[in-house]
Amino acid sequence: MKQYVIDELRAADYLALKDYFDTHFKPATLEGIYWIPVAAELLTAVQREHRECQPHYVAVDFNQDRMICELLVRTQARIRCNCMEYATQKQFNWLVALIDDIFNRLKIIT
Repeated sequence: MKQYVIDELRAADYLALKDYFDTHFKPATLEGIYWIPVAAELLTAVQREHRECQPHYVAVDFNQDRMICELLVRTQARIRCNCMEYATQKQFNWLVALIDDIFNRLKIIT
């Protein structure tokens, strides 16, 4: 699985991130997993065509010392579909910029 990983989180950083994620993103049924919706303008042609699979998400798994962003763009509507694919370069750049922005807002220095 391709991933974007930030490790060595401090306890205070983890608590700030958990609060932010609890407030801003949809939690999955598994503890520590969150769904971040991919901006509609970043969807691939196939993802845009699959309206029944929208919205598309990236999953973020974080615990007290690390954050793992999966680079597989998923749908919650189906287990498998050809609209689920690894992030494009634009989607990847968007995700990294989003995480960087969250860290900046929370004044977390890595």
